[in-house]
Amino acid sequence: MKMNLLRRSLIAAAVAMPALALANANVDAAAPAFSATTADGKTVNLADYKGKTVVLEWTNHDCPYVKKHYGSGNMQTQQKAAAAQGVVWLQVISSAPGQQGFVDGAAAQKLNTDRGAVPAATLLDPKGELGKLYGAQTTPHLYVVKADGTLAYKGGIDSIASADKNDIAKAEPYVTQALAAIAAGRKVEKASTRPYGCSVKYAS
Repeated sequence: MKMNLLRRSLIAAAVAMPALALANANVDAAAPAFSATTADGKTVNLADYKGKTVVLEWTNHDCPYVKKHYGSGNMQTQQKAAAAQGVVWLQVISSAPGQQGFVDGAAAQKLNTDRGAVPAATLLDPKGELGKLYGAQTTPHLYVVKADGTLAYKGGIDSIASADKNDIAKAEPYVTQALAAIAAGRKVEKASTRPYGCSVKYAS
């Protein structure tokens, strides 16, 4: 009974997402330009990666849906496969200070080391400016920017909105499919899907 109640509450959390405007992050339009500080104190700009495909992954290490993909190794596998193809994978942490998932740079780096995660960089966004610029709603929420700077995909990591790692193998892997299409020079078929997960913990 308790597990059923937990599952229902998690599903409710995945569906009850804040209605953030996505006008600035439209598929087939230029991805919003940004400048952000990385966990190791550097400054990066989206323009730095012109000519490369870029993945933006919103994350919150305490979210059950994020734990699903990191605890199973699914997220790390996708990060490594993307890197092998020359794709730049950027984590984004938009949790505000005092909110679930907020970490400083050192803690973010330690989390990735402990989990075997290999993003090209982790972007710290405690004011939520980058998250709101893209309209990031959930953790995880993923965006794929093509080498020419246009947004090719936004939405969920896959098709099954659950926190159960056993569902990963049964799900349609949206991000993997998007990257494969881009690499082959094809249009991404499902370019905009519904994200699922915990709401991004922006400052109230």
